[in-house]
Amino acid sequence: MGVQRRGYRSDLSDERWALIESVLTAWRAARVGLGISRPVHDLREIVNAILYVARTGIAWEYLPHDFPPAKTVYDYYAKWEADGTTQRIHDLLRERVRTARGRNASPSAVVLDSQSRRV
Repeated sequence: MGVQRRGYRSDLSDERWALIESVLTAWRAARVGLGISRPVHDLREIVNAILYVARTGIAWEYLPHDFPPAKTVYDYYAKWEADGTTQRIHDLLRERVRTARGRNASPSAVVLDSQSRRV
């Protein structure tokens, strides 16, 4: 598996992929043995396709043909949203940014705008 196409501006760099690869490979490994056939598509390409949709704003079915099938990409996206994988990735990245800036990994305070909060 691997990229067999020209890159898009929305594609993950090697450095960014290295940050999240372990989370996604662990997710996939946990699903092995559940009667699911062997994975066909590269996880990095799935993420690249999701980022392409997010960046360009196109509908899933308009994904370029050099990505995995749109239904497959959406299925991964929906599963990651439903089981909290995207939140885990978000938390991981936020913690790394905060640590790199010399702050505590987890925020200790929150600011609420009273106009945004319904009572």
